[in-house]
This record gives sequence, C-alpha cells and structure tokens, in this order.
Amino acid sequence: MPRIWIMYTGLMTRQPDVSAARRVFDRALRALPVTQHHRVWPTYLRFARRVGGIVAERVYARYVQMWPDRAEEFIAWCVAQGRWAEASRRLIVEIDSGRSGSAWRRLAQIMRAQPEAVAELRVEAILRDGIARGRGAGELWTALAAHFVARGLVEQARDIYEEAVVKVDSVKDFAMVFDAYAAFEEAGVAAALESEAERAAKGKAGDLMMDLKLLRLERLMDRRPFLASDVVLRQNPHSVAAWLKRVSLWREKNDEARIVETFEDAVLRVVPAKASGGSVAELWLAYAEYFGASNRAKEYRDVMDRAVAAPLGSKEELVDLYVAYAESELKGGNIESARRVLTRATAHTAKSLRVWALLIDLEEGAGSVAATRAAYDRVLELRIATPQTIVDYAQFLEDHSFFEDSFRVFERGISVFGYPVAIDLWNVYLARFVKRYAGEKLERTRDLFEQALSGCPAAYAQSIFLAYGRVEEEYGLARRALRVYERATQGVAREKKLEMFKYYAAKTAELLGLPATRAVYERGIAELGDKDAVALVLDYAKTECRLAEIDRARALYQYAAPMGVDMWAVWHEFEVQHGNEDTFKEMLRVKRSVQAKFNTDPKRLAALEVEKQAQRAAALAAMQVDDSAPGPANPDALDIDDDDL
Repeated sequence: MPRIWIMYTGLMTRQPDVSAARRVFDRALRALPVTQHHRVWPTYLRFARRVGGIVAERVYARYVQMWPDRAEEFIAWCVAQGRWAEASRRLIVEIDSGRSGSAWRRLAQIMRAQPEAVAELRVEAILRDGIARGRGAGELWTALAAHFVARGLVEQARDIYEEAVVKVDSVKDFAMVFDAYAAFEEAGVAAALESEAERAAKGKAGDLMMDLKLLRLERLMDRRPFLASDVVLRQNPHSVAAWLKRVSLWREKNDEARIVETFEDAVLRVVPAKASGGSVAELWLAYAEYFGASNRAKEYRDVMDRAVAAPLGSKEELVDLYVAYAESELKGGNIESARRVLTRATAHTAKSLRVWALLIDLEEGAGSVAATRAAYDRVLELRIATPQTIVDYAQFLEDHSFFEDSFRVFERGISVFGYPVAIDLWNVYLARFVKRYAGEKLERTRDLFEQALSGCPAAYAQSIFLAYGRVEEEYGLARRALRVYERATQGVAREKKLEMFKYYAAKTAELLGLPATRAVYERGIAELGDKDAVALVLDYAKTECRLAEIDRARALYQYAAPMGVDMWAVWHEFEVQHGNEDTFKEMLRVKRSVQAKFNTDPKRLAALEVEKQAQRAAALAAMQVDDSAPGPANPDALDIDDDDL
C-alpha cells in the first residue's frame, strides 16, 4: 500500500499542476497510518522546496506539527528563503518548548539584522522577556538597542543602552553591552563630523551637536570603571575586594562624599559570614585609615568604635581591629587612649595573646612595674602564655631585681608545659639561677638539678646532666661531678651513650688522671653494643699507648677483633709503630681467624649475598641506561692518518 502512494505522489510531482499534486499528497497522508507517514514526507518536502513560497511554508508547518523535534529544518528553510517573520515565530515556539539552547541568540540576530521584516512582532516585549529569563542578557540588550537604531529611533536606543549597563549582572554581558554602546556613540560622533564638514563646505556656521556628542562619549568612557564596579557588586555584594576597588576609584576622583558613602554602603551590605576576597574587618580598617591618613583623629576613633561594636566574621577579626586601633593611638603618642583601647580589648577578647602582648609591651615601656606584672600574671592565669612569654616575664622581673619572683615564674611555666618544651625552660632557669647565685646556694642548686632530672625523659636529659656536672666542677667537688657524669651514662638516650662515655672518660682524665679512666672505659665497653664498644676500645687503646702500656693496648685490639667491626687498619698502624715480627704475625693470625669465622657464619653469609645481589642489580641498571652512549676512549688506540700510509 505505501509503495503505490509513493509511486503515485512521485508521478504527480512531475506534473505542472501544483494543486493536484498537493491533493494527492494529502490523500496519501489521510489514507496511510501514522506509522508509515515517514515514507511519504521526504518526497512531499522535496516537492514543497521546489515549489517554494506559501506552499512550502504551509507544508513545513504541517510537517513540524507532526514532528516538533524537527523544527530546525523549517527554521533553516525560512532563514535561507528570507522569511524572517516566520523564522522568528518558530524560534519563539522553540524557546517556549525549551528544545533549543541557541534559539535566543539566533532570534536576537534576526531581530537586530532584519528590523523591518519582524516589525509585525512585539520585538521589545519578546527580547525583554528573554532578558528577564536570564538567557544571554548582553546579546539580547544589544539586539534590542540595534533594533531601535535600525528603525532610526536613536534616543530610544540610547535609553536601552543606559538601562542595560546598569542592569546586567555579569562582566561578560557588561563588556558586550558597553562595547556596543561605545560603538553607537562613536558612530554618532562620526556622523556629526560629516555633518559639520558639509556645513563648513556650504559656508554655514556649526551647531552644538558635535560638542554634545563628544561630551556624551567622553562621559561614557569616564563612567566605564564605575559601571564595571557596579556589575561586580551586583554579582557579589559581599566582595570586600570589589568594595575596596570602588573606593579607590572615587579616591582617584578625590570625591570625599562618595568615598564615605561607598564605605558606609560596604559595611552595611557585606554580611560577615558571606564575605569573600577579604574580611569585614579589612573594610572597617580601610574606612578608618582614610581618616587616619589625613590626621582626623575624631573621625578615626568614631569609625573604630563603630567597628569593634559591629558584627564580624570571627574573634580574630575583632583582635585585628583592636590591635590596629591601639597601634594607631600609640603612633600618635596617645598612651592613655591606647591603654583604654587595650583594656577594652582584653574584656572582649580575653583569650587573645596578641592583645595581651601589646598591652604588656605598652606597660613595660610606659607603665608601672605593678601594672606589667599584673598583665603577665593574668596571661598565666588564662593559660594562654607561650614559653617565650615565660622567658620574657622572668627577664622583666630579673631586670627589676625580683630574682626570686623570676624563678617562681619559671617554675610555673615548667608546671604548665610538658616535655619537650619544659627542657628549654629548665635550661634557661638553671643557667640564670647559677649565674645569680654561683656557688652561694650550692645545695639549693643541686636540688634544682635533681628536680629537673627527676621527671625528664632520657631523650632530653643530656643538657641538664652536662650543666649539673659543670656546676659541680666549678663550685662543688670533683668526685661529685664525676658521679653526675656517671649517672649521665645511664640516664641519656641509647644513641647518646657512647658520646656520654667519651665525655665521662675525658673529664675523668682531666680531674683524676689517665689511669682512672680505665674503669670508665671498661664499664662502657661492657654496656655498649659491639659497634659503639669498638669505638670506645679504640679510644681506650690510645689512652694505654699514652701511658706506655703497649701490651694492654694490643690486648684491647685482640679483644675487639671478634666484634665484627673493621678495625684492621688501626691495628696494622699500631703494630707498625709499636710491634715486632711476632706481634705482627699474631695480628695476621687473628685476622684470618676472625675472617674464617665470619665466612662460615650464616647471618654473615646471608648479608653478603644480599649485598652482592644489590651490586649486580646496580651494574645491570648502569649498563642499560644508554646503550647508544659512546664508550670510554681507549688510551692505547693509535691515531693513524691516511696521508701517513
């Protein structure tokens, strides 16, 4: 059945009677089920396009009614045939249906380029509806203005541009509208120039139109930064950076009223929780600094008093305001005003160390000792002090001869801070105590050192042991100092024991002589691991050599040889200097014996195998790095020139 109708309609398209052909197509569409219409429509559309005119328009309208998603074909045909009104109507239908994302742009292009063809449509209402929907507002505004320009309605076009530049809410749309507006005014200036030239050629006097158009263009260009700023603020009224930029624009104009008005609008409209590109505190500070820069103290204080009472984003912003307020008063030499500001700040931001530190500095420099101590004590009570605060407070008391009070401050700080911070406080405390009393209160000094060591972890105890030992050396007994160093060998961390044993031995030699170091060395060798023990053995052997005890030194080398540490070069040098043929042979025998032992030790063999595998892997990697790289030059190669043959 469809085949017969297809053949029939194909025959009718070759006949000159258009109406008869249309009736046959209509009969075919009525006779066939809807599911088979797609077999007829391609032929019908080809026929309609060939005929053109109102026939094609009506055929396409029926076609789109059946398949609305194929309206683009109808619109493309209308554009190609210059049927702009119908194309615009179809684009409006597509916009209402939401099927085409680019319909607004295409509609705007038609209305801008073909104002007469679409005069029957409500162009302004349509484009304003698109603007209200937020669909490419910049392009729609320019299309609306261009439509009026094409119709010769210049003043209406200017009104549209003025409305657009104050209503667009994106920088992209603003740039598009402003560029079109500027081009519009430039075209007006060019037309005025031509008119002026014609008047001059005819000998007529010029009018004021040229000056008016130039003035409009200049005023428009001057307004551009402010209009752009308006757009940014409409887009995000909580942008601190945008408000500060607007203030800078008015500063360039030196318009104080506008500057103050802008600051007032900013602090009123910016919501602290939504602020971006800065904080509300920055706005208030910039506002106050505007008056501070011109030494208008009253206005500055009024703004800052409002700022610290206004809603802010965080406590830290309030601290910034108070600190800036106080520093400004100090810069102006208003000590009492700064003190009042900081006193208010400590009531509102009691836990802010920045505020307290500034108040302490103020009291130290221009206040009384009692006020300074009260401020420091309050910081300690609030538990916001840092180790540096403790040290500074103690130094302040010491400078004013309150030595015992300064020591009590250290003790308070040590009780508050744990390790590792406490170790730094102990070191400063003990050093200052020793400096103050030297050897006058030796027992109290010892009690302090014992107190410091009682709760100190081994990782941090070395500095205290060394300071304790030096105190005993200078003001106590040598035996007590050595006992402190002996305790240190047990009280420090494992990785520092070798260093401590060496220091203990050196001090023993200094205080009691070299022979007394033997007990220290022997105890260290017994307690340390093989690697550290060998290092201590080598020092012990050098000490024996200094005592001319060559046999004892050789015995130490023999003792350390089986520990698995390479010390053969040292022993070899020793035998060269102090040995003979028999002792040298004995060294070689011990060396072979130790090597044989390690060559059969399973752990040693496994370690050697791992090392060999690593070396082989590294060699293979080096060979594969760059096969194309030239090899090393052969030093034995002969350089023969062809001329020599």
